[in-house]
Amino acid sequence: MTAVIEARGLQKKYGKHLAVDGIGLRVERGSVFGLIGPNGAGKTTTLRMLVDIIRPTAGELKVLGSVPRRSGIALRRRIGYLPGELKLAERIQGGTLLRHLAQISGPVEPSRIETLAERLGLDLSRPVRALSKGNRQKLGLIQAFMHRPELLILDEPTSGLDPLVQREFLAMVREAREAGQSVLLSSHILTEIQHTADDVAVLAGGKIIAHGDVSSLRLSSVTRLRAVLADTTTEAVRAALEALPSLQDIDTEATTSGDLVRLSATIRGDVDHVVKTLAQFTVHDLTVEEPDLEESILDLYARTNGTK
Repeated sequence: MTAVIEARGLQKKYGKHLAVDGIGLRVERGSVFGLIGPNGAGKTTTLRMLVDIIRPTAGELKVLGSVPRRSGIALRRRIGYLPGELKLAERIQGGTLLRHLAQISGPVEPSRIETLAERLGLDLSRPVRALSKGNRQKLGLIQAFMHRPELLILDEPTSGLDPLVQREFLAMVREAREAGQSVLLSSHILTEIQHTADDVAVLAGGKIIAHGDVSSLRLSSVTRLRAVLADTTTEAVRAALEALPSLQDIDTEATTSGDLVRLSATIRGDVDHVVKTLAQFTVHDLTVEEPDLEESILDLYARTNGTK
């Protein structure tokens, strides 16, 4: 596949502070790429470099085959960009503002603005100064989507949106992908990455600490297991689990209740060995919860920062 974004060794330094620390990034054409990270991870700085609002301290960067700092307005018209901090003219009506922006961004189909506004539930006749944070965010989304750009770069796009509008936005992202557009989506709302992204990078402290599809991130994360065992003791269960070579990746709690042993375990990595070890006992009940993406990310942060 052809890449719409390629970054190698991308770095941004503010004085002595390294906001982005030599990251590599590749976004394939026609895909949705999710960039996950907490506030201060470097997500916004990375996206601003892609659209040449700020320039890298070091590294190589190409967007839609061009170097952003050399490409100017011609490249920007091929991109739909929603900044994390959206600043809009206050006195103008929302519809008037969007029609003005359409003259800058490039051709917009007749009624396209109105159709998007209806989908998102935005009254275009109201002045921007009278709009709530959520409705201002809808304006930002419309200006990013309205000219059907080759590439959408969206920084925390669902900020301030209610759940129904968030769902409609996710539908718009899926439609963009089906139409052959590419989307780079930064977020700390992990469910929206789960439901839309083909590929995910986890950013922490200016570095990418994990990369892959959502399913591969799940496999490397936390699984919760609960079991009720008979004809054994807590000591025997603990001894069996301690014999596993991956003991350091298992946290267990075993208690006795009458003739039963109740086991709770948190497992990082492959759960198969644990299940097979428990099979030597009489298993009355066994529950294995599918890893949650949020727990995956929190676990990655903790291990990266040396707290686990």
